[in-house]
Amino acid sequence: MASEIAAGDGYRLQRPLDPRRDHVRGGGVADGVSVVAYSDFLCPYCRRLRQVTKRLRGAVGDRLVYVYRHFPNERAHPGAERMARAAEAAGNQGRFWEMHDWIFDQELPIAEPRLLEFSGSLGLDMSRFADDLESEATRQRVAVDLEEGRRNGVTGTPTLFVDDVRYDGAWDFYSMLEELERPVAARVTRSARAFANLPASGGLVLLLAAAAALLCANGPLGPYYAAVMQSSFSFGPTGRLSLTFAEWCSEGLMTIFFLLVGLEIRREATAGALTERGAVALPIVAAIGGVLAPAAIYLAFNRGPTAHGWSIPTATDVAFTLGILALLGQRIPAGLRVFVAALAVVDDILSVLTLAIFYAHGIEWVWLVASAVAAGLLLMLNRWRVNAIWPYALVAAFLWFALHGAGVHGALAGILLAFFLPTQPAPAVGPLLAQAATALAALEHAESELKKAGAETTLAQEPIWDWASRNLSAASARLLSPADRVETAVGPWSNYFVLPLFAFSATGVRLALDSSQPGTTAVVAGIVLGLVVGKPLGILLASWLAIVARVAIPPEGVAPRQLVGAACLCGVADTVSLLMTDQAFTPGPVASMAKIAVLVGSVLSAALGAAVLVAGSRAAARTAADA
Repeated sequence: MASEIAAGDGYRLQRPLDPRRDHVRGGGVADGVSVVAYSDFLCPYCRRLRQVTKRLRGAVGDRLVYVYRHFPNERAHPGAERMARAAEAAGNQGRFWEMHDWIFDQELPIAEPRLLEFSGSLGLDMSRFADDLESEATRQRVAVDLEEGRRNGVTGTPTLFVDDVRYDGAWDFYSMLEELERPVAARVTRSARAFANLPASGGLVLLLAAAAALLCANGPLGPYYAAVMQSSFSFGPTGRLSLTFAEWCSEGLMTIFFLLVGLEIRREATAGALTERGAVALPIVAAIGGVLAPAAIYLAFNRGPTAHGWSIPTATDVAFTLGILALLGQRIPAGLRVFVAALAVVDDILSVLTLAIFYAHGIEWVWLVASAVAAGLLLMLNRWRVNAIWPYALVAAFLWFALHGAGVHGALAGILLAFFLPTQPAPAVGPLLAQAATALAALEHAESELKKAGAETTLAQEPIWDWASRNLSAASARLLSPADRVETAVGPWSNYFVLPLFAFSATGVRLALDSSQPGTTAVVAGIVLGLVVGKPLGILLASWLAIVARVAIPPEGVAPRQLVGAACLCGVADTVSLLMTDQAFTPGPVASMAKIAVLVGSVLSAALGAAVLVAGSRAAARTAADA
């Protein structure tokens, strides 16, 4: 899916701590922990956080390596940029931290005479200080910090990076102390978050799961692996719903994956890459070509019973595709990533339609009517603006059961649920700010009154605590619609549990090539050539025709060779192609050979696409150097 695009480089500090350039306080201890703060001297929140960092220095000592970087918001805090330059001018004479502490300790506004008076009290060369305060070098020093902050995703102050990873936790003393001291749970959480922020993390986990399945199926654990995959689990009073473990992974857990697919499609169709006609035409046409060409190549090799697998080479696993693009870094233009992401959304739509239309097994009309009733209930919940999630989950569970009973793949319930989950327009920030500020101000006032009275009760025992926490929770929850909350909560489960478990259950085939059954060689040839040749050929030919006919415009800033490389990468298939294999063929030699062909075709497509893109980037670099 398109959402597999990395969350952004802002989660990890692009330029790590540099003692020769950065303003560093503390350190010199082997097990030190660094905190890089993008801050504004006149920001009221930075001023409050400074009290926390002072307590942290007292608690952690020299293990805390504190780094200050400028991020003055001149529009919100007039004079902030001048205070940053004053600190730099003092820093040129070795007095940065004295100026830093003094500015933060002063009540605002800080008049120019007070600033100059304090500078003189530090014993600075005032002539040099005045020159540095107005110099272009000092302005550039502050501007570089500001620009680096923007590249790191800093949008407000203070923004903290703990050991080069952005800290998005609470700013109170105990939360930050736990982050710095790193108990086992905090280390695990931090490591998991850092790994999840890697561009190709989802694809890497999927690849490891597939490799583990192949090792299990082809090693001493083979019989046990097969026994687990074929073990049956039944539900219902009469055991009516009985599926093997592999089928539960395919039709049960994959519902979560298709829920995210549906949410992605819905978002792109309303506010993303599928909204503007001119921009969306190319990925739509390219995706259709990327389905028709590999299907045609497959059918050219296969007639009779094996023709039923025509859809296997048509689906792209965009987790791997976008992961490879992300690993290539800045050599890949942003326009190419957007094109591939939009193409992936359309590819998902076509895959869902293929499953629903071509792989329905013996339609049971009673259950199909029940499915329609369940979909109607989801529509009613949406129309009634029911924002709680559990009613949708209950109806979706019944919808899954009804679709399964009707002979339609039950995982499609996730798609339908995605289109009925309620969305909300973005809230006005002002009222939410007032609500949150009122709640926090009330807590602060209550805490102050308790201290004055010498009360033995804690603030958490006061009635205002519950009132404030409910208001803060309500303001925070309003930032995300129910659909957004579901996507945020379910996304990691899909990427790091559902898809890997499905890959583990679906790719565990014996690599012993068994072509004894008629048609297996043709199936392998159709799938491998469909992925390696058909996918890029269909995408490129359809794109060229659309551009020549002026139906679409080429992606901005993308060279033809880069488009060829991306089209080759779209031949990487795994998740949905394996699902198509399970739907097209019954378990046996043909199905096993088809899955092997999917793996072989994916590896070849990945290698070919990466080679073309790397060669293209080198050629572009040589051209730029010659110019």
